[in-house]
Amino acid sequence: LPRVHGSGMFMRGDTQVLSIVTLGSPGDVQLLDSMEEEGKKRYMHHYSDAPYTYGEAGFMRGPSRRAIGHGALAERALMPVLPSEEDFPYTIIVSSQVLGSNGSSSMASTCGSTISLMAAGVPIAKPVAGIAMGLASDENGNWKVLTDLQDVEDGPGGMDFKITGTKDGITAVQMDTKTLGLTWDIVEEAVTKSGIARAHILESMASVIAEPRADLSEHAPRIVTIKIDPEKIRDVIGPGGKVINKIIEDTGVQMDIEQDGRVMITSSDAEGMAEAVKIVENIVKEVEAGEVYDGEVVRIEDFGAFVNILPGKDGLVHVSEIAWARTDKPSDALKMGQKVKVKVKEIDNLGRVNLSIKALLPKP
Repeated sequence: LPRVHGSGMFMRGDTQVLSIVTLGSPGDVQLLDSMEEEGKKRYMHHYSDAPYTYGEAGFMRGPSRRAIGHGALAERALMPVLPSEEDFPYTIIVSSQVLGSNGSSSMASTCGSTISLMAAGVPIAKPVAGIAMGLASDENGNWKVLTDLQDVEDGPGGMDFKITGTKDGITAVQMDTKTLGLTWDIVEEAVTKSGIARAHILESMASVIAEPRADLSEHAPRIVTIKIDPEKIRDVIGPGGKVINKIIEDTGVQMDIEQDGRVMITSSDAEGMAEAVKIVENIVKEVEAGEVYDGEVVRIEDFGAFVNILPGKDGLVHVSEIAWARTDKPSDALKMGQKVKVKVKEIDNLGRVNLSIKALLPKP
């Protein structure tokens, strides 16, 4: 699809699934707050089917328990190969739209998710594919394992044994059976044959896209991560979030800050991104003697003028450092809001910044 961040179509027999990837900022994570678990979820898979998928007419309501279960299985299948948050800080949502189904649409969703994630440039460790293994058996102990189960074969005396994995191993399994149990011989043959089938599917997928694309879609947002001293986090946030909210308002970016000092800036606008990065770097920058800044006069006293050189950082230009000629009052030479070029003369033992204007002027 031309506009989305990544997409892929997987077709196997009469089953076909279109998977679509959307990448978001770290702040787009799903917050988990239930009796069972708490935390954040940065990878989500949504499985969507409809009555027409199965050649039927019916009500179009929210997802059924079956659809939620199928989505959870395909989601779990990809989780072991996803990049870490440090390496790829995006929130990832995959939506699998089932366009037609004749069995094993959850496995088609797994394969479609792999293709779409690689198309989106998500650096997954290895491609993942899945296959549903079936069973035909009778009461006399006769049985046969079926590879690639279809709906018509999923009946009494059967099983639906879904197995997903990479070329090297299994990532997820789900099984239901219409028998009184399975022998280990059946399980062993099902797992072995699923590995052969999985390798065949992965080979077919690799002929279309073998590895994640090197670059993200031009439509996807970009994230820049800046590592700052955790002690400086409060300076970036500001009292009541005043500083960070102003950065977001002025540049149009999204910002997320972690306790370890990672500041993640998300934007689709390169200019706004660069401006936000510059502001954050200036906020956390340590001023050193000898540096030159373009500042603004923010306060004038009888003994000198205070000049803002960085966000939240002012320095004093003493009356004797304004000009080489004698200056009786700072207000005679400087005005509020005036832009001036200053040089950092020294940082005293109390951390106060002493500035000089005359140090940058020709000495008479």
